[in-house]
Amino acid sequence: MNIDGAIAVALVDYTSGMTLGTLGGGPDFDITVAAAGNTDVVRAKLRTIEMLGLPDRVEDILITLDHQYHIIRPLGSIGGRGLFLYLALVKTRANLALARHQLRGIEESLEL
Repeated sequence: MNIDGAIAVALVDYTSGMTLGTLGGGPDFDITVAAAGNTDVVRAKLRTIEMLGLPDRVEDILITLDHQYHIIRPLGSIGGRGLFLYLALVKTRANLALARHQLRGIEESLEL
């Protein structure tokens, strides 16, 4: 939540749709509902990459709304398989490049 413009963040299991932990959110933004809904986005993207036979992994997925950025970052570590970080930001207060950089740092510091 120290990322400029952060509304909410979650750690999510995309195989089950379960949210493992959250910070932020509130009555105007239910992070648990948003995170669970985005499991379909992650599954679809990973399935598409597999069908295309691409050797790449998804670094992150960016969804741009009128007033928000949503960044989805599947975890690349062995212990993080099946998990993703989900960050929602207020567009006018966020620096997208810096937020992506900081989210990468959070991923690297996670102990699972």
